[in-house]
Amino acid sequence: MNHLEILQNKIQPREALASIIASWRLTGQRIVFTNGCFDILHYGHISYLARARDLGDRLILGLNSDSSVSKLKGPERPVNKEHARAMMLASLHVVDAITVFDEDTPLELLQLFKPDVLVKGGDYTVNTVVGADLILNNGGKVELLPFEEGFSTTSLIQKMKNGKE
Repeated sequence: MNHLEILQNKIQPREALASIIASWRLTGQRIVFTNGCFDILHYGHISYLARARDLGDRLILGLNSDSSVSKLKGPERPVNKEHARAMMLASLHVVDAITVFDEDTPLELLQLFKPDVLVKGGDYTVNTVVGADLILNNGGKVELLPFEEGFSTTSLIQKMKNGKE
């Protein structure tokens, strides 16, 4: 199998990924889940994903679809289409699997995957994390990771528009 195929194999439909997760669980692996748009990959994303991966044995990423990103971020987004975003994320060794979702929230994925750890950014509280109650009621944990100051896709786009460093 070539490297491109290895990356493409990390991107799975949710049902197939649920089976993969089940096989990982059989070997006692701890499953971590996070989600997001990851439109223009930057250092803040890399740091966040690396710290999320440190919380378990496998990191699953729910990636917002193009239409979902447009709904959340506006009609000019995403900058990168979902396949390109998924492939960039798949190239990171800290990401074990990716599935694209079109719903407003990742709740359906959380119900299907039942991760041991649900990770979100520091702009959330446990009370505002979608699916936190589900994870906690199943004996899992919800972890909130602080952002890397000075890194955001929106600010990068603004800098590019303004032509400033």
